[in-house]
Amino acid sequence: MPRYRLTIEYDGGPYLGWQMQAASYGKSVQGELIRAVAEFCGETVTVAGAGRTDAGVHATGQVAHVDLTRDWPNRVVRDATNRYLKDEAIAVVAAEKVPDDFDARFSAIRRHYLYRIIDRRPPLTLERERAWWSPKPLDIARMQEAANVLIGRHDFTTFRSTECQAKSPVRNLDRFDILRTPTGIECRLDARSFLHNQVRSMVGTVKLAGEGLWTADDMREALAARDRKACGTVGPAHALYLTQVDYPAHWQPLADAPGT
Repeated sequence: MPRYRLTIEYDGGPYLGWQMQAASYGKSVQGELIRAVAEFCGETVTVAGAGRTDAGVHATGQVAHVDLTRDWPNRVVRDATNRYLKDEAIAVVAAEKVPDDFDARFSAIRRHYLYRIIDRRPPLTLERERAWWSPKPLDIARMQEAANVLIGRHDFTTFRSTECQAKSPVRNLDRFDILRTPTGIECRLDARSFLHNQVRSMVGTVKLAGEGLWTADDMREALAARDRKACGTVGPAHALYLTQVDYPAHWQPLADAPGT
């Protein structure tokens, strides 16, 4: 069965997250993709994603894989799936045939997230569901100093949801950069994997440093506490984006199937 890697973009606002839910709970990104692929190819399919984003979280570079019985050209998989997603805030940006042992989740070696903050006095209008509004100016130097405390391998119990099901709270945070842009602040975070609510918890707490309410020493104490109650603010979901998923170099796409 040919396996296809899908690169997916979506607005997380209308969905209860990536993971498929019971129909009575509402729509999920995974559920709508399964429906769309099944309608195009007439098969029962499973779509497995690299990142299980929460309700409201967006993606510009989510990755998933799906197995089909027919060897379709890549662009047919992409375009036909998008045809059945035309009423959804989801798009397949690319489809590529890959080796059958490629796994969107378990083959990944790094996930990249962007968290957007706009610090200005006027409320947000066009960006109100795309960024976290701060009416007070934030000190990004203080934010970066606090963020640096979290870089490296740590027990992140303080910064994960109490509902997190990961067996270990230990993760290695490779990057946590705070960047000033013409429109606001970008928080860029990279790691092989993240815990449930980890990014939003860390960014929300770092924002307190930008407001002058926390210091880097406060962040060290919170991290060392290994206690969810020591966490600061948790940032809203609508400002978070899964932007890219990295894989080892040997996971190269296979030759495209012939066809129109």
